[in-house]
Amino acid sequence: MIILGIDPGIAIVGYGLIECKGNNYKVIDYGSITTEPDIIFPLRLKIVYDELTALIKKYKPDDFAIEELFYNKNAKTVIKIGQARGVEVLAAVNQNLPIYEYTPLQIKQAVVGYGRAEKHQVQQMVKLLLNLTDIPKPDDVADALAVALTHGSSLNFKESFRMK
Repeated sequence: MIILGIDPGIAIVGYGLIECKGNNYKVIDYGSITTEPDIIFPLRLKIVYDELTALIKKYKPDDFAIEELFYNKNAKTVIKIGQARGVEVLAAVNQNLPIYEYTPLQIKQAVVGYGRAEKHQVQQMVKLLLNLTDIPKPDDVADALAVALTHGSSLNFKESFRMK
């Protein structure tokens, strides 16, 4: 099974594609989709949508896993990231992918074994679990791979995480 994990955003959208066979994981690709702040917001959304759609068409993942948004004190930021997340989900829906959501707590629990793990602990476990030589950069990419790993570890229970 091929899983596309997404760390949602607008300036940087982290993505990670892994192949999951039982408890064995293999990296297929990872990286980020970036947009510049001087581009008008609707065009930034289009860039994210188009690039994510191209990734989905290229790799043909079986499942799409995305991190749920967490509350941010800056309402303007939350709204923009929420809009971007909607476009990211739409790209998956338009390619007929099943969509699964995971909270930051669930991701930390699945990858590190502790729901209050720190960011560097998650990054180290992503590196270890995927046999990478370095921690993927920027942080959004490591986070996206963590989302994909979380989905891979929850495949036996996946209907409970399916986006409704």
